[in-house]
Amino acid sequence: MSNHLVLKKGLDIPIKGKAAPAVIKSVLPDIVAVKPTDFAGLVPRLLVKEGDPVKAGSPVMADKLHPEVLLTSPVSGKVKAVVRGAKRKLLAVLVEADAKQSFVDFGKKAPKDAEEVKALLMKSGLWCGLIQRPYGVMAAQDAAPKAIFISTFNTAPLAAVPEFTLAGSLEDLQSGVDALAMIAPVHVSVKADDSIFAKLQNANIHIVSGPHPAGNVGVQISHIAPIQKGETVWTVKPVLLAAIGHLINTGKLELKRKVAVTGPDATKHGYVECVPGTPVQDIAHVLPDVRVIGGDVLSGEILGADGYLGYFQDQLTLIHEGHEREWFGWAKPIRPGVFSSSMCYFSWLTPDKLYDMDTNVHGGPRAFVETKCFEDVTPMDIFPIYLIKACLAGDIEKMEKFGIYEVLPEDLALCDYVDPSKNEIQAYIQKGIDLMIKEMA
Repeated sequence: MSNHLVLKKGLDIPIKGKAAPAVIKSVLPDIVAVKPTDFAGLVPRLLVKEGDPVKAGSPVMADKLHPEVLLTSPVSGKVKAVVRGAKRKLLAVLVEADAKQSFVDFGKKAPKDAEEVKALLMKSGLWCGLIQRPYGVMAAQDAAPKAIFISTFNTAPLAAVPEFTLAGSLEDLQSGVDALAMIAPVHVSVKADDSIFAKLQNANIHIVSGPHPAGNVGVQISHIAPIQKGETVWTVKPVLLAAIGHLINTGKLELKRKVAVTGPDATKHGYVECVPGTPVQDIAHVLPDVRVIGGDVLSGEILGADGYLGYFQDQLTLIHEGHEREWFGWAKPIRPGVFSSSMCYFSWLTPDKLYDMDTNVHGGPRAFVETKCFEDVTPMDIFPIYLIKACLAGDIEKMEKFGIYEVLPEDLALCDYVDPSKNEIQAYIQKGIDLMIKEMA
């Protein structure tokens, strides 16, 4: 059975640079980074030292608070370096990859119950791919989620298309769903009833349509099973769901994925096969004055040309760093090269036009003006303006009242984009979440 959820609010940003549905190249880099900073809630303890040999699936870190939760290497090779930051904070373990890969054998065996599923995921490192809501942290192994949600499509600007990236992985996806269903009911959101993901069994299928952020799993949760105080739900990305199923079916940890290379300043648009932790320079050629974003332009992470692909990322966006100042920009009645979400500059007359956008915000923060623009792009049963102000004020009672349990920063990323006051809305929401974790733990 499936039900159709139609969302009206939101905004699709017409930016140039979509990835063509073709694999440009397959990369096995010389150096792969394992970054504990990718996992909110993980307190890493180093398990290896420079020169140690590892296989794909070998543990390199553990959670200090829960030693059974391991973070494993995506490739086989030798530990080249341990990278630390201020106050000796562990930032990354760099692994020099072998030309021929070898894997830890976790055993080709289907788990019989929830405890076996949890044990396998923690031992293989895939437990770190389970995200718990509220707060968007790594799932607690002693938690009892009321449901597990998977969104099989992404409406973010220029996002990778799972129908292409996971073509041929239906068997692994089904095995992943069967395993997670032993822990809690699984909900799978698809874009259409003819999607390959609509064929998944042992799950509740939901057809979701609408503009961005309709593809955000948080938006789907808010309409299907809203999170109340004291409740938890888990989420997992489709690429990691396939990795869970592949682990069960073969006994091997395989994290290779197709990464979309997108954006107006990408020299080639398409997909690159690689593993998380691959250097940006091995994936895409980066020109001067170009910002490299791991993910989409709204909520992605700035990686830089010398950065490494994140564990949860299946998209690189390359966009020009906008330093230029536009003469009388705000006063021009017509700006044919500029998209407006508020019916200005007549961009609404060309709804199919794609724009060569950059990072220029054309000014700085100013007085917080209350308008209806936030509500127009937030398809959730919350009052975004009041939630944002509660986060700014650090008022826990009002944050609870106005929906802090239901959102992550990415769910209000469009508020950043449409805000006439140019506030860092996602940073405010993250500030509120951090306060909730600190005070409510």
